[in-house]
Amino acid sequence: MGRRILIVEDDPGLRETLTEVLADDGHEVRVAEHGEAALGIIQGWTPELIVLDLMMPEMDGYAFRNAQRELPGSDATKVLLLSAAPAVAAAADELETDAFLVKPFGLYDVLNAIDDLLGEAPAT
Repeated sequence: MGRRILIVEDDPGLRETLTEVLADDGHEVRVAEHGEAALGIIQGWTPELIVLDLMMPEMDGYAFRNAQRELPGSDATKVLLLSAAPAVAAAADELETDAFLVKPFGLYDVLNAIDDLLGEAPAT
């Protein structure tokens, strides 16, 4: 059985590609195009991993992550930060994410990062 993954990304092409590849791999994937929509999703559904873009309209990755960390049980959710910002490493440290990738990246880079963060799927 796959894992629960939330993709928070404003680029529709990247969002669609990640969703398709992860769903084809058996994961339960939900998507949001900005942080405010993502907060609404996680109110009733707890992802095991959040793939989070840093720069987005409405509510950016900074504001989302700060709000998400206030939610009960949020420490059990892994976060992979994605950004083209030059200071992505500093942002990842400030936001206490589990890993980060600098855009542009290859599809295998993000898939390998997700596998590293999630490890083996839990037995059902």
